[in-house]
Amino acid sequence: MFKKHPKGLLAAALANMGERFGFYTMMAILVLFLQAKFGLDGVSAGIIYSIFYASIYILALVGGLIADRTRNYKGTILVGLVIMTVGYLLLSIPTPTPVPNKALYLTFVCIGLLVIAFGNGLFKGNLQALVGQMYDNPKYSKMRDSGFQLFYMFINVGAIFAPFLAVGVRNWWVEKNGFLYNADLPALAHQLLGNTITTEGTERFQRLATEVGYAGTDLTAFANEYLNVFTTGFHYAFAVAIFAMLISLVIYSFNKNRFPDPASKQAAATGSEAVEEMDIKEVKQRLYALFAVFAVVIFFWFSFHQNGLTLTYFAKDYTDLSQIKVNLGFATLQGAEIFQSINPFFVVFLTPIIVGLFGWLRAKDKEPSTPRKIAIGMGIAALAYAVMTLGSMGLPLKAEVDAMGGLPDAARVTPWLLIGTYFILTVAELFISPLGISFVSKVAPPKYQGIMQGAWLGATAAGNSLLFIGAIFYTSFSMSATWMVFVVACLISMFTMLAMIKWLEKVAK
Repeated sequence: MFKKHPKGLLAAALANMGERFGFYTMMAILVLFLQAKFGLDGVSAGIIYSIFYASIYILALVGGLIADRTRNYKGTILVGLVIMTVGYLLLSIPTPTPVPNKALYLTFVCIGLLVIAFGNGLFKGNLQALVGQMYDNPKYSKMRDSGFQLFYMFINVGAIFAPFLAVGVRNWWVEKNGFLYNADLPALAHQLLGNTITTEGTERFQRLATEVGYAGTDLTAFANEYLNVFTTGFHYAFAVAIFAMLISLVIYSFNKNRFPDPASKQAAATGSEAVEEMDIKEVKQRLYALFAVFAVVIFFWFSFHQNGLTLTYFAKDYTDLSQIKVNLGFATLQGAEIFQSINPFFVVFLTPIIVGLFGWLRAKDKEPSTPRKIAIGMGIAALAYAVMTLGSMGLPLKAEVDAMGGLPDAARVTPWLLIGTYFILTVAELFISPLGISFVSKVAPPKYQGIMQGAWLGATAAGNSLLFIGAIFYTSFSMSATWMVFVVACLISMFTMLAMIKWLEKVAK
């Protein structure tokens, strides 16, 4: 699989795999942790999630700037790994729930998230820049797109298992303390303690308390105990990310001398008469093309990254989780977070197929250009949300679900709706994300490699900063109307990209 690619590609993929394992451990549970820990509604948790997710990518622009200025790409990446490890450590420290001081403890969590975001900014874009440098060698240049697809696939191996482990650790702790997992209980417990629970909700809370193993009659005491146990399990799940980061640190440290160094290449180019300096007009054209693509993909990321927000809410509130319950002996594997494994699984499963398809088209001299692949991917993403729109017709509003204390399993949709949606979204992602990184590495002027990779992630940040809009629609409008917003966003991206296609193809030659 890696035979025709630079030797450093596998090492870079392995280093990133550990980091992604830790990252997706956290992202699988973050928004549900915020709701269970602090009793936040969907919009409030969505705003924090949006700001954090945007910070991860906007700080990649800062990380690229630091690496470009210091010309120490490898050192910047190493520091980023260490800082992220510290951030996960802060989140893993168990604190009491319900929290005695909501503002103080929420601030502490946000500080931990900010530390992770800054470390990720130093790491992510700069490692991608190093991978891009490997394909500047004419020997490998034709394999650039497939190389980034393999890199993208391999790092998702860690993301497949991360949500399972996070859910397993959380549920293990819940069961160790004599209870069973139930997705609806944390919200009902906060409603009871906040005196906002309905009569119907109280009856369901009492029934669920008995079902998960509570033998007493004091519902207030049970609400406090269950919340504390439930969220402590989340804290221990965050600790899993620490071990993943340490593995990534070891892999990177042992292999960093095998990676190219953009700073060394720039120095070599400066001192060589054989290398022509790119004229200012070409530099501007390349930068204009990059920023045009960055602006367009904002709409895609706004839609795609709903997988950790509104699609996760949908899994918890409207999906029959009893159909995906697995008993592992030491814990029951069940929870909305499990759906976060589906996307990376499909990335690993589908990447060889997509790479093979593009290779077959390349052999026939019919392979679409990278900008055209990105436009096609945006159309595929619109299709995914069209499926969600059709599958959500007739479901009650979120406010009605809350008033009932949650939907009974019989009124929920099959998990196959989300699985099918994630399948289509993953195909779209493989047409966009790794190829977008490849496009940036090919078009960016040599002296702006790091900062342009950071700018690609900055465009992702702009899309992520809008994620909370999805949460607003989710809590205020019908499910079908919510998903139609993302259909429209993806179609806007596709048609705008197609309108620029000839210009982008010319610049990328």
